Amino acid sequence: MKGEKIRNWNEESLDHRNALLYAMGRTEEEVRRPVIGLINSWNEMNPGHYPFDKSVIQEMKEEIEKAGGLAVELPTTGICDGMCSNTPGDRYTLPARDLVSSEVEMLAELNGLEGMVMMATCDKVVPGMIMGALRVNIPAVMMTGGYMAAGHYQGKMLTLTHTKQAYAAYVAGDIDRSDYKGVVRNACPTPGACPFMGTANTMCAMAEILGFSPHGAASCRSQTPKWHELARTAARQIMAAWQQDVRPRDILSQSSFENVVAYMMATGGSTNSVLHIPAIARQIGVHITPETFDRISRRVPLISTIYPNHPTYTMEEFEAAGGLGAVVKELCKAGLLDAEAKGMFGTIGDKAALSKNLDPGVIHPVTDPINPQGGLAVLHGNIGTDSAIVKFSAVEKEAWKFSGPARCYDSQDDAWHAILKDEIKPGDVVVIRYEGPKGSPGMPHMETFMAAVLGKGMGTQIALVSDGRFSGATGGLAIGHVSPEAEEGGNIALIRDGDRIEIDIEARSLLVDVSEEELARRREAWQPMKKPATGWLDLYRRNCTSAHRGATVYWGSED
Repeated sequence: MKGEKIRNWNEESLDHRNALLYAMGRTEEEVRRPVIGLINSWNEMNPGHYPFDKSVIQEMKEEIEKAGGLAVELPTTGICDGMCSNTPGDRYTLPARDLVSSEVEMLAELNGLEGMVMMATCDKVVPGMIMGALRVNIPAVMMTGGYMAAGHYQGKMLTLTHTKQAYAAYVAGDIDRSDYKGVVRNACPTPGACPFMGTANTMCAMAEILGFSPHGAASCRSQTPKWHELARTAARQIMAAWQQDVRPRDILSQSSFENVVAYMMATGGSTNSVLHIPAIARQIGVHITPETFDRISRRVPLISTIYPNHPTYTMEEFEAAGGLGAVVKELCKAGLLDAEAKGMFGTIGDKAALSKNLDPGVIHPVTDPINPQGGLAVLHGNIGTDSAIVKFSAVEKEAWKFSGPARCYDSQDDAWHAILKDEIKPGDVVVIRYEGPKGSPGMPHMETFMAAVLGKGMGTQIALVSDGRFSGATGGLAIGHVSPEAEEGGNIALIRDGDRIEIDIEARSLLVDVSEEELARRREAWQPMKKPATGWLDLYRRNCTSAHRGATVYWGSED
């Protein structure tokens, strides 16, 4: 079999390894099998990864062992962004992606794995695992954790992000403490990925479009019989890939990643994809930039929206309508995807053939789009001279063009307290800076501030411009990823209170009404703010690229 050549061992090294396996009860027959790592992010602090328990591990082991492999479970980091939202810990979430990629690389190479089933669900762990898999380049598939059920309280749909909105409403006196706590208690009723089109579900979709996960995995409710059968499918497929020696770099191409971007545009995917997809593609020398997103956004329409892009639809309605496969089918019919792009489970064309659109009201045909352009836009101007990102599928159309005086803050915490105290007024453009990859460091989410804006009912009345980033569930006029960031001397650092900022999403424009001469004078007096960081955060700050280039330590030479 081809798989026998994936790792080349000399006798002494192999026997040395086997002696250690014998210590754990392995037999001589078992140690002759190919070792397949079950790279598991399960833990008790993350509902997205909590489904990967011993029952599903055992199911996958059975399938691998029936096909002649030796399945071994290897734990790895499985963080949840929500656990540290609006705390200093949020600075670690984006850097965790690169750390996870390092763990996957290390586990595969150190243990001489001949294949991997990677198990992950959430925002940074899915892209981190795929980054590591591409560097290692052994047969690899992924099983994602499925989505959680939507919450309900007093007849209204809830997700995790509604807790932040409810807090702002509670502080404002619009709801009482009992109702606020009722929202908190009912927002997340089951394990799985939060059921909106946030980064977790966006990244699970990416894994399926790239062909790492089984057909239907990205839009399957967690822990259902269907989900368990998909786990078995993933386990069977890793052995087929091992037998045929199929590796990720053999099948992924530029069009594979452009297919992912097209899917993001069609579904209003998370702005974090503009960080993750370029960083992943870079591992195999594929060039994806923010400009790639904007180019594809101009030709791929928005055809499906769930919360926050839709007021009530969640992943439940999306799955019932046909899920990811139905979107792929509609895009393929319109010639907007490369149907020949390959994955570990077949081509994109194969996926389209297996799919059906069961509800054109949830997943529109391309001929009847929700919006003629895709869900994200890349802005340029004298703010963000490289780029800035907005998820305009989550912005009311009346706010696509907005101008107002700047209100500047050097941290999200300062801005959040200001809006809770009603110090920020309708018409203001709030600037939150020094929250970029190097500035914070770590590029934390600005979702808490925007949730307060929405909780106060001012989603079309206040704009935010930041070098930080957003949760995929963020709504309102939130512009992030401003690059160059304030820490690196980007013009966002030079904006002063009262400067007029002009935003035009359709024109892809982000400007401050200050002359180049005045900006130059301000730059002469500018002193960067250096926020403290030690250990891993300090290492990340010294080595990461800008948001315009994936905010990663694994970019390589800048270009």
